[in-house]
Formats: sequence, C-alpha cells, structure tokens
Amino acid sequence: MPTGVSVSHSGRVFVNFPKWGDDVPFTVGEIRDGQVHPFPDQDWNNPRDDADAEALVSVQSIVVDPADRLWILDTGSPMFQPTKPGGPKLVCVDLTTSQVVRTITFPDDVALPTTYLNDVRFDLRRNAAYITDSSDQGPNGLIVVDLQTGESWRRLHDHPSTKALTPPDMLPIVEGRPFMQRPADGSPQPVKMGSDGIAIAADGSRIYYCPLISRRWYSVSAEALFDRGVSDADVAATVVDEGDRGGAADGLETDDQGRFYLTNWEHNAVLRRLPDGTVETLAHDPRLLWPDTMSVAQGYVYVTANQLHRQADYQNGEDKRRYPYFLFRIPIDAGPVRLR
Repeated sequence: MPTGVSVSHSGRVFVNFPKWGDDVPFTVGEIRDGQVHPFPDQDWNNPRDDADAEALVSVQSIVVDPADRLWILDTGSPMFQPTKPGGPKLVCVDLTTSQVVRTITFPDDVALPTTYLNDVRFDLRRNAAYITDSSDQGPNGLIVVDLQTGESWRRLHDHPSTKALTPPDMLPIVEGRPFMQRPADGSPQPVKMGSDGIAIAADGSRIYYCPLISRRWYSVSAEALFDRGVSDADVAATVVDEGDRGGAADGLETDDQGRFYLTNWEHNAVLRRLPDGTVETLAHDPRLLWPDTMSVAQGYVYVTANQLHRQADYQNGEDKRRYPYFLFRIPIDAGPVRLR
C-alpha cells in the first residue's frame, strides 16, 4: 500500500510503502520506466531490526524540500508496534548522487513508544521541519526539528486540536459505511488516529494540520512553534480553528499561490481552498479510494489512493482491498477533472 509520494525539481517520482502487514520488499522506491525500484538502494531497505538507525524500517512519508533533497520520514513502527530509539528518524538523500547525507534520530521523550510519525513539511527560511504524530494509542501533537542542530521537541502535546473525534462528535463515513475498527471477533470501536496531514502557508507564517478523524483543520504560528523560548501555553494560544474542511482529510498540501489542497477520503475527492476561503473540488472519482498523500509539482497534484479503509482491521477481519493501487496526476489549473 503506498502512502507518500513526492516529485523532484527534475520530475523524478518517489513513493513509499509502510509495513502494515503486506510483503514489503522495500519501503521507499523511485518510479523509473514504469517500474518501482528500491531507493536509495536495497541495502537501505534491509533493516537489521526496528531500532536500526542506518536503514529504513517502515516509512510513512517522503518529501522533496525546496533545495531538491529527498527527506524520508521513518516511523520505526512496522505494524504500529512500539518504537525504539534509532527507529524513528528523518533521513536526507542528496538527489544529485542518490546518497544518504544525513540522518536525524529522535530522543525517546520526542518520539514516544506510542508515537507514529505521519507526515512532514520543511521550511528552509527557519531551517525547520514540522512533523505530525498521529498515534492511535498515545498522545498526539507536532514535532519540531531544528535542521541546523538536529535538535527536536514536541509542541501541542495532546492539545485538543491534534486529537481524533469520536461518536457522537464525529462519525466518519467512507463508501457509505461508518469507518470504525471492526475486528473479526468483537464489537466495532472508533478509530482514534490524531494529527495527520500538515502543510505550511505560502508565506511561512503558519503551520496547518488536521487529525485524521475530524472534519476540521487548524493552524498555529510557525514562529511560536520554532522558538523554544515560547511556552507551550503561548504556542497553544496561537492555534486557530480553520473550520470545516468539507469532509475528513488525510493529506494537506500548498502551492506558491497560497492555495491549499486537501484529500477527502469520505467523498473520493481532492479539494482546494483558495486564498479568499472558497473551497472547490479539484478532482472526484470513484477510484480515489482513500486519497492519502499529495505532492504539488510542475503544474500537477500527485496523489496516492491506497484503499486504507478496506483493510481487514476495518472490515470484520476480511481484506477487501482490490489491486491495483493508484497514483494519480491531476492538473491543478484545468478546472474540476474526472480521472483517467
């Protein structure tokens, strides 16, 4: 199952596959000539254990930064198992050489045993990275990384804006059915994945984020997040409720015109919010089954659709996913489109 996608300045396309139970021979790949190849190589995709700081354990997100470097966000948590120091990390690959040039690991008070590193965005004006912790078993929040020093810290730790909503406050619907944990034996339970999608305003002033199980999204001051002299309470005071997104979202993205892109897994769609607040449909298609992560590049939005909700955990123990999975490329200025 693909989750992340990112595109380099020269058009190279990268995808990743977290280890959620399928046979995953490599967790990061590059698409070349219609085939996916392990990236940066197979050795980096062969961890010795879940705490291997020199290999990729289970990757959830990949992002090409403004300097055209590929950053790999490794959860260190295959099958959502508790993390161990060395497993959760950021790995930077120089795309001119396809070589790993830097690895940033997280202390155990930042990447908690329950932490699930979900998505990341980079602001090179501050030399900062911002990461969501979407854990369904422990505290949620944002993780801030100083890319110059490699230091990291938690912000908005278990703040209400980072938490999943549960019935009766939220009953998510996908393919016409309430989205819930549905084990083969036992009663349905709410899904509790928190802060997930993340994006940076075009001017760098605010960080936008959303819990997976919520129809609302929020923003917070980027300067306050990054300034360690600002108290947690003062950071929280800068949080703004950005309103209803038009449905539950997984991924967020922005472009240089200040437009926000939102996947919408309740409605098989990709939405876009314009600078004046208007929300429009960029694409809608029945094959957009759980649109996950996006990358805006060269006039297109790239988006993965991975049928997450059809996994056995949500279908009474029956795996209802149907191959193939899709990676769509959608023109961003052609008006609403139906995918091919």
